Amino acid sequence: MPTHQQLANALRFLSIDAIQRANSGHPGMPMGMADIAEVLWNDFLRHSPKAPKWLNRDRFILSNGHGSMLQYALLHLSGYNVSIEDLQNFRQLNSKTPGHPEFDLTPGIETTTGPLGQGLANAVGMAIAEKTLAAQFNREQFKPIDHYTYVFAGDGCLMEGVSHEVCSLAGTLGLGKLIAFWDDNHISIDGDTQGWFTDDTPARFRSYNWHVIADVDGHNPQAIHDAIKKAQEIDDKPTLICCRTHIGFGSPNKVDTAGCHGSPLGEEEISKTREKLNWPYKPFIVPEEIYAIYDARKKGEELEESWQGQFAKYQKTYPELAAELKRREEGNLPKQWKQMTENLLKQFAAEDEKIATRKASQKVLEIIGKDLPELIGGSADLSGSNLTAWSGSRALTHENSDANYIYYGVREFGMSAIMNGLALHGGFIPYGGTFLVFYSYAANAVRMAAMMKQRVIFVYTHDSIGLGEDGPTHQPIEQAAQLRLTPNMSVWRPCDTVETAVAWQMAIERRDGPTSLLLSRQGVPAQARDKKVLENIKRGGYILIDCKGEPDGIIIATGSEVHLAVDAAKQLTTQGKKIRVVSMPSIDVFFQQDLDYCESVLPKGVTARVAIEAGASDCWYKIVGSAGRVIGMDCFGESAPAPVLFKEFGFTVDKIIEEFLKI
Repeated sequence: MPTHQQLANALRFLSIDAIQRANSGHPGMPMGMADIAEVLWNDFLRHSPKAPKWLNRDRFILSNGHGSMLQYALLHLSGYNVSIEDLQNFRQLNSKTPGHPEFDLTPGIETTTGPLGQGLANAVGMAIAEKTLAAQFNREQFKPIDHYTYVFAGDGCLMEGVSHEVCSLAGTLGLGKLIAFWDDNHISIDGDTQGWFTDDTPARFRSYNWHVIADVDGHNPQAIHDAIKKAQEIDDKPTLICCRTHIGFGSPNKVDTAGCHGSPLGEEEISKTREKLNWPYKPFIVPEEIYAIYDARKKGEELEESWQGQFAKYQKTYPELAAELKRREEGNLPKQWKQMTENLLKQFAAEDEKIATRKASQKVLEIIGKDLPELIGGSADLSGSNLTAWSGSRALTHENSDANYIYYGVREFGMSAIMNGLALHGGFIPYGGTFLVFYSYAANAVRMAAMMKQRVIFVYTHDSIGLGEDGPTHQPIEQAAQLRLTPNMSVWRPCDTVETAVAWQMAIERRDGPTSLLLSRQGVPAQARDKKVLENIKRGGYILIDCKGEPDGIIIATGSEVHLAVDAAKQLTTQGKKIRVVSMPSIDVFFQQDLDYCESVLPKGVTARVAIEAGASDCWYKIVGSAGRVIGMDCFGESAPAPVLFKEFGFTVDKIIEEFLKI
């Protein structure tokens, strides 16, 4: 019977041998956390390698994702579809084993980690999802949602500010099924962390209302086992298990040094490590008796089958609840969704109200929220400004888990990463609001949503200098362009209530990535549209006003500047010009349309084009071409009322006409 250390050594040597073969990677962390991983995966983790997406599985998150080989070794030994050849192809092109774990690439990976702290934040989101779904669907005799979220985190994760944001909130919400393991090894890339990280981490987490188990020997299997058992006994607060470990454990010359953090050990040091740990096997060779203990296929299949049996009974007793849970797990929209959105557009198209698009967004939520229980909203302390709350919003608190709204506090980054975790868990479509300018605080989590292709909706209000008196610190300039430059991010900047409704519809129907909604603080007039024009909004760009025959020129605008383009076109028409106005609420969606449609809206032969947007101008030149003009913001704003600022920076009908006549 293999000993615990032999079981852990299998993880160590699969990791260091793969890293050495790749001549790239981070061996220190897998060597240091192998004992913890072995106990957790063999004694506690409820999962099924044959069904990696089983709804009620425990979630395991490697927040210190540079130690990815530890997770790949665990997946391989446990029986997931990760072969020894996959381990040998670590960090190679098109392999299942990239440098950092990537969601939906490797079976068993729950989230893409690497940017430190975000895996921890995702885990908080998953724990919120578990707690909330359990409150909504569990009944006294049936608990279809009942699992833990385990997360490994290193010193780097805890140094990142996002860890404060999310762990503070996790304690406030009492996420009792969140268990974090802190790899306390005192080493980061620059060396001994005593020079830059001397926090009293246990005290810090106790102040967050976490249950803290301090001073656990991270190389003592019994101590680790006992700590996890104690953590599971606490159901009203998350737990931090503080594991004192030695980075590079087993390496004679590089243990407890930065030398093993981010570089292969080298053949000579690996040979010495084999001798010290009494591991006589060649690279990528693991004894069958060790495979037999790690193999979770049979046990996982039994766990899943038992759950399926219970779910079948639940289904008979609560057929509507079971059907709803299954629908939400699969990410399907309600049957009435299509009819509901059609009615919504007809209703809004008949209105002629001048309102801010942030208010229009709230009107949409009032209608769709009633029939879309998977929507879970929130705001980073700006609910009254973002208008993300609606009459049916129920706040998530320590005491109330049957909720659909999260007051995130001033935590833009944390909110965005938590939303990723909610989406990854399944059962929810998360949306969250802040001012567009503060997207910059959250950019890396937004980027991860796009990379992981998650259905997350970012609601960004106060989308231009139109917010006025708060001044340049709060006025977004480059943020819309940054979002548009992010691969797989869909960006909508609607001009009125109707376009706002379409933007929400497209965001919710999109299943392969996130959407950013850029919404105005100030009121904007409604635009008149016939049925055909209304249908074209979802194409991202469309002809709002047209002329007879080929136009002399085209004015293109988005958001709160569209009505200026319309007024300018009317004046130019009285001067005998043939003008087309194109509303472009979503540049990325427009360029996904077929070439014939794009040509019908923006004919190549019409080079006289003016684009107008109260934001950075660069992205518009690919639309207006070298002969066109862009009225945009290529400087920071000022503090003044919105109408004064629009005039000051040239967002006026007169300026549009002036620029048009120049070309």
